[in-house]
Amino acid sequence: MKHKDGKPYPPNKNSKKIQVTLIVVVLCGFSFYLGGIFCSEKETYATKEVNREDETPIGNSAGSLQTRGNSFTECSADYQDYTPCTDPRRWKKYGLHRLTFMERHCPPNFERKECLVPPPDGYKVPIRWPKSKNECWYRNVPYDWINKQKSNQHWLVKEGEKFIFPGGGTMFPNGVGKYVDLMEDLIPQMKDGTVRTAIDTGCGVASWGGDLLDRGILTVSLAPRDNHEAQVQFALERGIPAVLGIISTQRLPFPSNSFDMAHCSRCLIPWTEFGGVYLLEVHRILRPGGFWVLSGPPVNYENRWRGWNTTIEEQRSDYEKLQDLLTSMCFKLFNKKDDIAVWQKLTDNSCYKKLDNLDNYPPKCDDGTEPDSAWYTPLRPCVVVPPATRKVKLNALAKWPERLHVAPERVSDIRGGSEGAFKHDDSKWKVRAKHYKKLLPAIGTEKVRNVMDMNTLYGGFAAALVEDPLWVMNVVSSYAANTLPVVYDRGLIGMFHDWCEAFSTYPRTYDLLHVDNLFTAESHRCEMKYVMLEMDRILRPNGYAIIRESSYFIDVVAPMAKGMRWSCREEDTEYSGQNEKILICQKKLWYSKESSL
Repeated sequence: MKHKDGKPYPPNKNSKKIQVTLIVVVLCGFSFYLGGIFCSEKETYATKEVNREDETPIGNSAGSLQTRGNSFTECSADYQDYTPCTDPRRWKKYGLHRLTFMERHCPPNFERKECLVPPPDGYKVPIRWPKSKNECWYRNVPYDWINKQKSNQHWLVKEGEKFIFPGGGTMFPNGVGKYVDLMEDLIPQMKDGTVRTAIDTGCGVASWGGDLLDRGILTVSLAPRDNHEAQVQFALERGIPAVLGIISTQRLPFPSNSFDMAHCSRCLIPWTEFGGVYLLEVHRILRPGGFWVLSGPPVNYENRWRGWNTTIEEQRSDYEKLQDLLTSMCFKLFNKKDDIAVWQKLTDNSCYKKLDNLDNYPPKCDDGTEPDSAWYTPLRPCVVVPPATRKVKLNALAKWPERLHVAPERVSDIRGGSEGAFKHDDSKWKVRAKHYKKLLPAIGTEKVRNVMDMNTLYGGFAAALVEDPLWVMNVVSSYAANTLPVVYDRGLIGMFHDWCEAFSTYPRTYDLLHVDNLFTAESHRCEMKYVMLEMDRILRPNGYAIIRESSYFIDVVAPMAKGMRWSCREEDTEYSGQNEKILICQKKLWYSKESSL
């Protein structure tokens, strides 16, 4: 530098020392940074044995992966039927209005259990499908109340060490087969592959859904955890798809315009109360052209009213209110005979134009809520108008089984989705499923009936196994891209879920759990320890888990699996040499220390 008169400053020796010191500090810091990267990479990619005894904590910056190889303790015996988010122990904390206490209310983190749920005293390996459809072990679902209350309606009967399911119900005490035969006469589309997916609200022990399986119709049986004790657990023990749920104040965890048919057999849902919000929710999830079937009050009130503790005038009024409400939301009476009435959701969107009149009720939904938003989304007393395009209409879909491999139009609604992407995914899962069967020969046998794909994309895993004697619950994360409509358009079933919380099912209800990079996708939000404990809760003893993850996450998960008394082995993917690995695990059958065995 120079003075303003042009003469240079004399050299400053201290400034040179400062410059040298700064260079040294920068170089040291950079060296330390490189060393840190090298060490972290080394830890990430180091190969370790699956059954290692390493108890060193493994974690990331969020702390969500921290775990040790220690064994998990057992929960006490009174937690044998523990359902964390529908726990009767916590019901008193919530209101009685519209039975909101039966909805999902998950415990806060500081109340979460970190123990293994034990099986009941005397638990046995479940009876295998198809025999399980008609009988199960009493000790596996040891509930007497439902047996005493419903045996006269032939829901189930206890005979020795077993529950027998005669196939009866409140509205079909002479057998579900004859009941569905009449329904098929009223709805011919049930017999030609048009109707493929259904939902049964208030399902009992799922005899209706079980009968439909033999007719090529896949049903989600829905019931709350209520005074009927374990309806959903009985259904799953039988090998029939079912989930815990109730239409109360929140939307059901399903996308709009998805089910081909909905059914209520004296399910005691007050359809016309609270502004008709319960029926409006059925309207939301039922696709245009789909059918709503009701048996029980007020249908056939002319002949049935005496047995309903009411008057004929009251029942006539209830039926007229129901008919008016259905008409206002664009349903038409499709058919009716004896105790069964069938309405069809119209495919012509011109019907919804009448809702533009502000004097009409119910109004259109115009609050900006997405039609498919269905995870803790409040019910609204308004009509979700389906899109005017053909893509969601029942008569626009290919019939089953052709629709399984036809790219649905709704795939284009997904970012990056296209017919080509769908076909690629379909082909990919055929290769993967073939490889899985080599690694786990139990797939395709009677040992595997109830299957869950814990983070599906388009339902490709389920589609690849469609010829096997099993069914798959396809789960789409509530935080992921909304691909569940595509799953339903293919003729498969599934639901939204957040794996940071417990799933809506009882313990010991699935034979096989499949994970495809779930930990990679959700580890920044969910503590993997709790995800693994939840997998253990819902997996049957001697059941299997296929965990497909990066080598890093396999190394994280393996010691947790060992701590849950699972036996595991690491395998290559179908294309060996990838960073991905496959962990094949089996849950061991063990009994509580409190057991009398």
